[in-house]
Amino acid sequence: RPLQAASVPGLLGMFQNEWDALMLSNFALEQQLHTARQELSHALYQHDAACRVIARLKKERDESRTLLAQAERQIPISAAGPAPVAAVTNGKRGFHRSNMSKANFFVCFALILFPGYTALEDEVGPDGKKIRPGINPVIIDELTECNSVLSAQRKKRQVPPSLAPIDALERYTQISSHPLHKTNKPGILSIDIHHSKDIIATGGIDTNAVLFDRPSGQVLCTLTDHSKKVHCQTQTH
Repeated sequence: RPLQAASVPGLLGMFQNEWDALMLSNFALEQQLHTARQELSHALYQHDAACRVIARLKKERDESRTLLAQAERQIPISAAGPAPVAAVTNGKRGFHRSNMSKANFFVCFALILFPGYTALEDEVGPDGKKIRPGINPVIIDELTECNSVLSAQRKKRQVPPSLAPIDALERYTQISSHPLHKTNKPGILSIDIHHSKDIIATGGIDTNAVLFDRPSGQVLCTLTDHSKKVHCQTQTH
């Protein structure tokens, strides 16, 4: 029996120490429980994301297999070369790309994407061989002709006479400066000029529209009822 238990104040001190130790232990357990819950939630989110990725990959795999099967049916035998060999992979029939050249493999998908280019499949070239599918001469001639026309137009394009020359731009100077919109949201998105009255209307990022009298250099009014950026405005007579 400890010496502290011989008196009431000693017993109270022991009870207080035990209570403090119990509360600290309870707090530590609650912290560990909270950490475990967070780790479990993170693991569940990771598991869900992994399941979604696996499902998407399976869907893309099935779509690729479907496209490949369609390409096998559409490509000519002469272009496909030796007949593909079927093999068993994971209990399913697969397709060996080793028996098919890389060019013919991409031709398969080209036939799916551009079925109109298969018009020359049954035609025979000068050497007596079948013409392989691709862009036919008609399309090539149209592309060449269009390129020639556009190139000629670009060469004939001239600089408009109303365009200011470089030396004139270098002589430009600032005559005056008039801040019309808020400085915390600077920027003018639209402008309209009333030429007869020489009044300028501007719309800014600060959702305001400002009417400015250029000869006097004063702001006539500021329209603040708009709730978003002012992209367009027009002055009427």
